[in-house]
Amino acid sequence: MAGNYFGVLVSDPWLQNQFTQVELRSLKSHFMTMRRESGSLTLGDLPSKMSKLKNVGENLTEEERAAFLNDSYQNLGDEVDFELFLRVYLNLQAHATSRMGKGAKNSSAFLKSPTSTLLHTISESEKASYVGHINNYLGEDGFLKKFLPIDPSTNDLFELAKDGVLICKLINVAVPGTIDERAINTKTVLNPWERNENHTLGLNSAKAIGCTVVNIGTQDFIEGRRHLVLGVISQIIKIQLLADLDLKKTPQLVELVGDNQDVEELMSLPPEKILLRWMNFHLKKTEYKKIVTNFSSDVKDGEAYAYLLNVLAPEHSNASTLVVRDPLKRAMLVLEHADRMGCKRYLTAKDIVEGSPNLNLAFVAHIFQHRNGLSTPEKPVSFLEMSADEAQITREESAFRFWINSLGVASYINNVFEDVRNGWVLLEALDKVSPGIVNWKIANKPPIKMPFRKVENCNQVVKIGKQLKFSLVNIAGNDIVQGNKKLILAYLWQLMRFNILQLLKYLRSHSIGKEFTDADILDWANTKVRSTGSQSCMKSFKDKSLSDGIFFLELLSAVQPRVVNWRLVTKGQSEEEKQMNATYIISIARKIGCSIFLLPEDIIEVNQKMILTLTASIMYWFFKQPMEDQRPCGSSDSDSGNQLETSSNSTTYDTESESSTD
Repeated sequence: MAGNYFGVLVSDPWLQNQFTQVELRSLKSHFMTMRRESGSLTLGDLPSKMSKLKNVGENLTEEERAAFLNDSYQNLGDEVDFELFLRVYLNLQAHATSRMGKGAKNSSAFLKSPTSTLLHTISESEKASYVGHINNYLGEDGFLKKFLPIDPSTNDLFELAKDGVLICKLINVAVPGTIDERAINTKTVLNPWERNENHTLGLNSAKAIGCTVVNIGTQDFIEGRRHLVLGVISQIIKIQLLADLDLKKTPQLVELVGDNQDVEELMSLPPEKILLRWMNFHLKKTEYKKIVTNFSSDVKDGEAYAYLLNVLAPEHSNASTLVVRDPLKRAMLVLEHADRMGCKRYLTAKDIVEGSPNLNLAFVAHIFQHRNGLSTPEKPVSFLEMSADEAQITREESAFRFWINSLGVASYINNVFEDVRNGWVLLEALDKVSPGIVNWKIANKPPIKMPFRKVENCNQVVKIGKQLKFSLVNIAGNDIVQGNKKLILAYLWQLMRFNILQLLKYLRSHSIGKEFTDADILDWANTKVRSTGSQSCMKSFKDKSLSDGIFFLELLSAVQPRVVNWRLVTKGQSEEEKQMNATYIISIARKIGCSIFLLPEDIIEVNQKMILTLTASIMYWFFKQPMEDQRPCGSSDSDSGNQLETSSNSTTYDTESESSTD
């Protein structure tokens, strides 16, 4: 466990139980960096130096951290050892959470998707809500129905999650088709390797649909660490509930905006922001004069809900809802109105009054799904009509977005083309890929009001790219600020290439001094497949014969013989057979520990970049396994949250593909 990892540095049993190995490793790295910078480290140094720590740095200003420490400790000149640092961190995080619960602007942990909270507490209301969701959506599942319904008053949810099947099934409810269910181990009694495979598949698939699981490993599920399990479940359910808040799925959303420019802005917003805009759109039709800006303090009195439901379902309204003065009674009447509409509650009247952001978001999202009150556009929206090239750009944007988020950057990406324009996120990603390469002293942290400050950040991004020998002909910082899609994709692709090649070089000790190339990856894959006696060959990463998926199934079987069930493999001749093989390949690769973000279409269409991603990720996983002991698949993934594992999805860049991005 974590305490043993650092020996006497974490001798306190209570502290040992507060952190995972990965959390301790990350915090130890931060602590050592702080101490090196100062020579010694005192309590008085911490407020300024803890700004880069997740949660504490995001949710408390330096002044707030200083005030808290001044109130909590008598002598700020005391030197800080690692254990005291951990205690200060926990105390500050508890303080930040307390402030957030009182309506701080970053009040919704659910919206920001962190799962690395160290407080280890869970909300019983949220647990009950998520249990109800699972019972509703998975109650008829062929495998799980014998375990459902779950009693929310017990810990049965966490017991059921220990074999990994529940998370995999829930992911497929949220984003259908993400996991090929043929890859899930669904025996009544699973051995440790099979259970670990399910968790590895679930965690890598969760990353692939946009969940943040940086500090979570398979062991956390096996041990039933409740706050972490619930954190992943909450993110998956959030993704499902917000899925329709997208112009492609719900073109009626164009009613929320006026001209084409507003449509573009709407398309770039995260789903929860669109949900707020939708809510305010309807509230403008009523006598309600306030603007709802969050799912916590702004809805606590229930008035906004009362007016919203009266607009959407006037036939079920109750005149006393707006007359009653007691917020709790009004909340009860609101929920009765929702019940008459046929909407699932997701929360209690008490949750509304207490401003539970997670549950209020779920409630409003479900109302939107059930009855959005918008008109169907009379003619197709031109922005939604995409060419084949535009569709590929959209898929690549999605892959890069999830990859950046998987690195554990502090800023969560909702739209690559919009969110990288100030340069800050790219600097964060560069610092994750190559620690220490960013000059933070000249970087400008958001919010950035002056355009030239954004250009300064992006100029440093381009400068670092050239330092890393990226091909950046005719690319300037202003191109990123302007949101040039092709140039942004070209830059990100090369950043991913650099990442995976560095990781491969790091893992192969005998390659010191030797730079990996795309040709090395190609040769490795062909050599591995030939070693099984197969005559299959990949001529290049754009070899059209790869579309049937057989080569990659043989490659996966070569690196882990037991992972492919050949009885489930098709000949890959028809489009349907190719789709089945491609879906199976992605799930099997994730099951052994590859963190990848490509889609079945990328294999079927032989997308050169994504094919390279897949091959490099399998190669990276293989090199991580001890050569003298090729353990059963997934067995080395208990620390899947560390940076190497999180970055194992990193892709490589073929110089031939440069023209396709320029």
